[in-house]
Amino acid sequence: MLKKKSAGAPASRSCRLVAAPDGRLQIRSLWGLAYILPAMLLLLAFTLYPLVMVLRTAFYQKYVYITNSGTGFGLSSFRWVLEDPTFWLACKNTAILLLVALPITLALALGAALLINSIPKVRGLFQTIYFLPYVTSTIAIGMAFLWLFHADYGYINYFLELLGIGPKKWLTEPGLMIISLSIFCIWNGLAFKILLFLAGLQKINRQVYQAARIDGASPLRTLFRVTLPLLSPTTWMVTLVSIIYVARTFNEVYAMFVSYSGNTAGSGNAAITIMYYIYWMFYDQGKVNYAAAAAILFLLVILLITVVQRLVSKKFVHYV
Repeated sequence: MLKKKSAGAPASRSCRLVAAPDGRLQIRSLWGLAYILPAMLLLLAFTLYPLVMVLRTAFYQKYVYITNSGTGFGLSSFRWVLEDPTFWLACKNTAILLLVALPITLALALGAALLINSIPKVRGLFQTIYFLPYVTSTIAIGMAFLWLFHADYGYINYFLELLGIGPKKWLTEPGLMIISLSIFCIWNGLAFKILLFLAGLQKINRQVYQAARIDGASPLRTLFRVTLPLLSPTTWMVTLVSIIYVARTFNEVYAMFVSYSGNTAGSGNAAITIMYYIYWMFYDQGKVNYAAAAAILFLLVILLITVVQRLVSKKFVHYV
């Protein structure tokens, strides 16, 4: 007969954490460290080291990129960025995308996901159709939108003229440039969010809906009392990913405006975002320390948003 192992006997000779006499945890085998070492080295090389270098560069008063040397040390770079009107314009445009384009995208994605989920027979077909824009290059899509919004022969102005509205300069007029950028961002980010919402909807237990129908709940009441609360973890995750995506808006600006007007984000940098501001300061203006300071300020804002989201999620997200 086989002998049963006692409860206190070790399960194997593999890597284990054991308690030392002084209460500290010690690693019995180094195999665990060997497995994670490549990932740790990649993290150090491509994440932590560049972050330290950016932080160091941001505190230089003057910095020469070619020689990787700087002079002076202080907060002058941060002060210069905070006094730069273009930086605040970039913050304003990014905030517009977050407060206007993001909620519209989430609402459209949720509505489309609810509609597709209610038609199981064509669900797979629509998932494929909606996912195609996501795997298409943003630059290629931007060129298509560039033609759509063109002042002389764009389709948007063509349809406006059919309605008796005069043509608009979507790509050169400052007030309209951020609108066209918002429309591009909404369309470009729609596909992935629809798929995430669909995945969340399909995880909801069908028995919950059957119980709601037995209790006489209307479809609208079921939506607000059953579907949306159970979908809140997915909604929160999609919101978090979308905030990061919108805050990092760069390719859309480059595709629509830089390729049209040159090195700036449209006429007078009117469509500039924070990410493009950092790029513009680094590559076009050659002010590496100012670009680094703007990147650190941007990182602090993202960390603040993450903390706020963490606090809010404890109250409004319902995990089953």
